[in-house]
Amino acid sequence: MANVVEVKVGLHCDDCIKKILKAIKKIEDIETYNVDTKLNKVIVTGNVTTEKVIRVLQKIGKNAIVWKDDQSDNSVV
Repeated sequence: MANVVEVKVGLHCDDCIKKILKAIKKIEDIETYNVDTKLNKVIVTGNVTTEKVIRVLQKIGKNAIVWKDDQSDNSVV
């Protein structure tokens, strides 16, 4: 069964988004991924853990935290 991982990460510009997408695409066993620029949210589906996604984003210099359902504001991490 696929896991759905949601993390909050600063999506400041198109270059940031491209960098994040490039890093996410390299994660093994992912099925889908999506970036919500309005919510600063990254969603990854597949055989992946939250810790793995956060670790990959930290390697490219992005601070990512676990998404909580009450984080619907646009504050940037």
